[in-house]
Amino acid sequence: MITKLNVASIFVLDKDEALDFYVGLLGLEKGNDVQQGDYRWLTIRVPGGGTEISLEQPGPPLHDEATAEQLRELIAKGALTGLVLNTDDVRGLYETLKSRGFTDFTQEPTDHFYGTDMGLRDPSGNAIRILQQGS
Repeated sequence: MITKLNVASIFVLDKDEALDFYVGLLGLEKGNDVQQGDYRWLTIRVPGGGTEISLEQPGPPLHDEATAEQLRELIAKGALTGLVLNTDDVRGLYETLKSRGFTDFTQEPTDHFYGTDMGLRDPSGNAIRILQQGS
C-alpha cells in the first residue's frame, strides 16, 4: 500500500532561476542539491519538510534534444505542470510579492467558496495557485 507522496516534479527552464524564485521570493526551502554526473538533483519543499518538489530541466540524461525542445516550448506556454500552495494570508503574501517587484500575477486574490486564492507564474511559465483555505 502507498503511504506517502515523497517527491513530485515540475519542469523548469533554468534550475538556478527557479530556485531563486521558489526559495528567495516565495519562501520555500531547498531540499536536495546533488550533482550526479551531468544530472543535478534539485528539490524544494515547504519549510519544515514534507513532500519535496523536484525541479526538472528538459534535456539529457532524461530527454533527447528533440523532446527537450518540445518540452521547453510547452513549459514557456504554461501548458504542463502547476502547483497549488497554501498560505495563512494570501492577501498579505500578494502585497509582499508586489512590494518585492513581482508582477507576473494571473489573478489577484479572489474569494471563493473554498477560500481565497491568487494565481501567478514562475519564471519558466508554470502556473501556481496560492490558496488560503476558508474556515
